[in-house]
Amino acid sequence: MTGFSMVQKVDALVLGAGIVGVSAALHLRKRGWSVALIDRRQPGEETSHGNAGVIERDGFVPITFPDSLAKLIRYALNRAPEAHYHPAVIRAALPWLMQLRAHSGPVAIDRFARAVDQLERHAVEEHRAFARAAHAGRYFRSTGWLRLYRSPLSFAATDTEMHYARIFGARYEVLEPGAVRELEPHLRPVFHKAVHWLDTESVSSPGAVTKAYAEHFVEGGGRFLIGDATSLEPKAGGWVVTTSEGRFWAERAVVALGPWSPDVLKPLGYDFPMLVKRGYHIHYRALGGASLSRPVVDVDNGYVITPMERGVRLTTGIEFADRDAPPTPVQIARTRPIARTLFPIDFEVDSAPWVGSRPCFADSLPIIGRAPRHENLWLDFGHGHIGFTTGPISGRLIAEMMTGMPPLVDPAPYSASRFLDV
Repeated sequence: MTGFSMVQKVDALVLGAGIVGVSAALHLRKRGWSVALIDRRQPGEETSHGNAGVIERDGFVPITFPDSLAKLIRYALNRAPEAHYHPAVIRAALPWLMQLRAHSGPVAIDRFARAVDQLERHAVEEHRAFARAAHAGRYFRSTGWLRLYRSPLSFAATDTEMHYARIFGARYEVLEPGAVRELEPHLRPVFHKAVHWLDTESVSSPGAVTKAYAEHFVEGGGRFLIGDATSLEPKAGGWVVTTSEGRFWAERAVVALGPWSPDVLKPLGYDFPMLVKRGYHIHYRALGGASLSRPVVDVDNGYVITPMERGVRLTTGIEFADRDAPPTPVQIARTRPIARTLFPIDFEVDSAPWVGSRPCFADSLPIIGRAPRHENLWLDFGHGHIGFTTGPISGRLIAEMMTGMPPLVDPAPYSASRFLDV
């Protein structure tokens, strides 16, 4: 049967079943709305699957433009373990990189720190509330995480981070290598100092956590549907999308598609200045029964090792590449021998590295709020490196705005209106 009368109706459509979309759908459902969550794949199988599984209570200083000629040359030579680029994308990325440079000064860093603190101070609490309801607490660890610095120079660069941590009440301890060995006996003392961020939590499978939240959403009366988000179109004062179970209409729609958000938004007239940063991971068996209790960041080399269900996960830094380009896991090859100087990893558990894409704005903040030119279109994407951290609190914030409730935090820093020329 055809015709608009046969379209199934719900209160809201949420496009994207990563941690951000699942969280928005859950929060809307908790507030009594009927919600259809739509994705081309099962929940938690894209960017939400492949990250380091960290719920941060640090990271008050964003990734910034290189602050010295030596660093710029190092990146330009394309040999750094923490960053890699495809030459074909650099020309298109130049405007974004110039914006990054503009957002790398003290005023912009202060603005970012205060905006991200609003989200992070509620991140663990929001995750834990979902985890209790979804019976996913077994994945969580309250062990903090370690950031290691291999030189006095790199450690000195933490002053700004610690300044904001003291302002915002984020707990940390500066540790010598001997004290780190008491926490992690199998880490080799190849670093100068470490910072243990005590309020950060982590999980042993971010993909499984996202799936557990999605199952809780469905058990609570939500609907998860396989569908094509690019079929979204305005219809009868709302939005309609095509799924494997037919067409669904709602007065309000949320775009939470991460790096795929432009595929839906550009046809609607939005061209947000977002860039994709790709990242890779692969799992290793620990050699000789060695163990790791928490995520560990080798700051100088831009990778993380973290204990996961499949083994020790090595996650890489940034690759500037087209979102859909074939994988080029050169950073795995570069960081693997460096990681082995720090922790005894053995053979690879996975047959090939996983690759995913982080959706990033130059100011390092997401968009959370109403679309500028469509009253009933809502945006929740661009979370960059903190998507897993901030997914649940972002979902709460957008659900509160959509339902007319007082928002827990000031939504102004995340407004799409900061991109006035979209």
